[in-house]
Amino acid sequence: MFTSLHVEERTLFKRLDINLIIVILALNIIGLINLYSATHGPTSTNVASLFISQIMWLIVGWIVFLVVTLVDYSVVSRIATTAYVLNLGAILYVTFFGKVALGAQRWIDLGFFRYQPSETMKLALIMVMAKILATRNSLGPGMGFKEMALPLAALLIPFGLVVEQPDLGTGMMLAAIGVSMMFFAKVKKVIIVWAIALGIVAIPIAWKFVLHDYQKNRVLTFLSPTSDPRGTGYNSIQSKIAVGSGRFFGKGFMKGTQSQLEFLPERHTDFIYSVLSEEHGFVGSIAVIGLFAFLFMTGVRIASNARDKFGALITVGVLCYIFWHMFVNIGMVIGLLPIVGVPLPLLSYGGSSMLSTMAGLGMVSSVAYRRYLF
Repeated sequence: MFTSLHVEERTLFKRLDINLIIVILALNIIGLINLYSATHGPTSTNVASLFISQIMWLIVGWIVFLVVTLVDYSVVSRIATTAYVLNLGAILYVTFFGKVALGAQRWIDLGFFRYQPSETMKLALIMVMAKILATRNSLGPGMGFKEMALPLAALLIPFGLVVEQPDLGTGMMLAAIGVSMMFFAKVKKVIIVWAIALGIVAIPIAWKFVLHDYQKNRVLTFLSPTSDPRGTGYNSIQSKIAVGSGRFFGKGFMKGTQSQLEFLPERHTDFIYSVLSEEHGFVGSIAVIGLFAFLFMTGVRIASNARDKFGALITVGVLCYIFWHMFVNIGMVIGLLPIVGVPLPLLSYGGSSMLSTMAGLGMVSSVAYRRYLF
């Protein structure tokens, strides 16, 4: 009896994708080390609470990861629509009754935790898009206008609600994830041409009638950050100084002047990569990008070995979620993209972001866990 249990435990352990677990752990550890440094400036307050809170969210995140791994991902297909509708309801609640912070209404105050529905909406969108797209025929020229009507509607509804909060950064993340999944599922070339044409037409319209003044200022600041170095251009300038001053090997742990002397704003959230670059230089920065690249390669392998199309689409959706967050966050801190409130997955401080990311990676792990079941 004990021998059979031991063999069963070994079999269960072997079914876990160890490469996926190792790379997530590596990024978690780097994130905690970096966060410790970022929150230990000379006048920092609540240092211990921020660092301990992140450890607690990380522990909860790993519990979520393991639970989701052990649950067959076919369950995700059954609950996808319900999760999507509940998240839409939460976003609508935020629109009328949400907590206002930093000029935006994005959070539900639960007392012990500020819940941001737009973060979990990303996962709900991945789930419902995978469910819809799994029924589409991937053979032939791809989806046409009729086949794309439902997935587009599923994307545009939360996109519009989130942008209205206003949270253009998260709205753009939702759009990037949804569009990437549709392209993976294959669309007709005429759709791509129409999308490009509509995008070109929409840019001046959005600039005139959709974007708020502060959002326009972010774009203008991106084009010319030195035009207002003490105002709208301050964050971008300080971030680039931090990244550039790290040079090849960096200034050393907790020795970054921009972060430790608190010139760098939001250094534990949006600009966590700037802290990393200043203290660990080009070597540390590239090492983190290399770990993300390994995570993506592992995910692609898992998607290609998935037992069904839904599993592959879930994996691709989570990879798109992490990739676009990483791309936009790193792009903005080094001055290649406008500054928006997009965290760096697994490194930036934040409970909603950490739990959403770990739950998404848990779904990827669930797909990998069941590659031996057919």
